[in-house]
Amino acid sequence: MYSEKLFGRLELNVIKGVLGVIPARYGSIRFPGKPLALICGKPMIQHVYERAKNSKFIDKLLVATDNEEIFEKVESFGGDVIMTDDNIPTGTDRTAEAAKVFPYEVVLNIQGDEPLLEGWMLDRLAEPLIKNKNIHSSTLVKKITEIKELEDPNLVRVILDKNGFALYFSRSTIPYFNSSKDKNEWIKNHTYFRHIGLYGFQRKFLFRFVEIGESSLERAERLEQLRTLENGYKIKAEIVDFVPYPVDVPEDIETVEKFIKESDN
Repeated sequence: MYSEKLFGRLELNVIKGVLGVIPARYGSIRFPGKPLALICGKPMIQHVYERAKNSKFIDKLLVATDNEEIFEKVESFGGDVIMTDDNIPTGTDRTAEAAKVFPYEVVLNIQGDEPLLEGWMLDRLAEPLIKNKNIHSSTLVKKITEIKELEDPNLVRVILDKNGFALYFSRSTIPYFNSSKDKNEWIKNHTYFRHIGLYGFQRKFLFRFVEIGESSLERAERLEQLRTLENGYKIKAEIVDFVPYPVDVPEDIETVEKFIKESDN
């Protein structure tokens, strides 16, 4: 277990392999204490941790938190955990702080509110970064097959280039299919993708990303990944066929519990 403050030097000897970090802060406007919320009798952070452990590529997995109660809970189920400052603005910043202490080549930022996460998804996230050191960052996307996914303002859409790199992310429906008003025709005539909010980074680029700070497109759309694109870097998008159901508000727990119970039967 680890409890030291994270102000290590970036020039530490880099370890070959993959670090998985689950940022877990206590404060949340819509759902305070969310990582500790019970799902089928276990705290959500434990579900995420245990599922992430199923990844074949992660060499080191840990939770990075700003809260003593979360820290103690992770320790209680045998997970590795570190304490970070409580004034860190984003999960990516918290992930970078953890990477200062554990200097692995590839770093995965694993959302702490994804209790239905699958280990193979993290493998898909890590693989392009392991194979090609010139790829700065990676994420996951899924093909949109239903009209409601095109119209849902809570979903983020993404446009890909022919090599599978992201061109743009938006809360709007992109691209706009100008030759028809019928969105059924849109799906028939163009492949649309939705974004899944998991991120992988080359270690050096992760620190560069944090150093750059918020960009204008990021501020406009409230989408952190646009910082990468606006500053001329690329994000490799891996296409998967499963979207884990996140917990955003307390009401989401019932849906997740139902899915887990049905999967166990």
